[in-house]
Amino acid sequence: MTTTHFFFIITTLLLSCHTLTGASDFVRPIDRSLLGLNKEEKVSHFKFYWHDILSGQNPTSVSVVTPPMTKINTTTAFGLVRMIDNPLTLGPKLNSKLVGRAQGFYASACQTEVDLLMAMNFAFIDGKYNGSSITILGRNAVFNKVREMPVIGGSGLFRFARGYAEARTHWLDLKSGDATVEYNVYVMHY
Repeated sequence: MTTTHFFFIITTLLLSCHTLTGASDFVRPIDRSLLGLNKEEKVSHFKFYWHDILSGQNPTSVSVVTPPMTKINTTTAFGLVRMIDNPLTLGPKLNSKLVGRAQGFYASACQTEVDLLMAMNFAFIDGKYNGSSITILGRNAVFNKVREMPVIGGSGLFRFARGYAEARTHWLDLKSGDATVEYNVYVMHY
């Protein structure tokens, strides 16, 4: 081995070590208390009603992807995607107290049943939770009596949140597609 080869190997090894140690600079341990994680974790139960309005002058759910009629399964609407900005109210009537909005989308994700992929934030606008949100991502088998979907996170007072949501259809108009769904959300948070 020549001196040039030796110098090249040592330089390569040193640069590799520097690159490897430099690559970990983007992650470091952090004191949990800096993120508010030194508090005791709480479990909260939220109950509200989700209003999916497809009809009328001001729908809160609109199609953003509609499969071609030759490709669409007319019993499940497989491939259909709707963007939502649905009101969340304390009671089942649309005119009851507004506590937030469900913002996100749902998509028909099954060819044999009416199963939806739900991806939405429950963005609260009332009281202590104003400005905070809970994020839901999961399967909603629409015609099951009770559907369970995971809480995968949140923001504001719901940072590091986890839990689950239960959905029960309160009212459904099969002609218009409008629906009111009762949500019971159980959330662990700090």
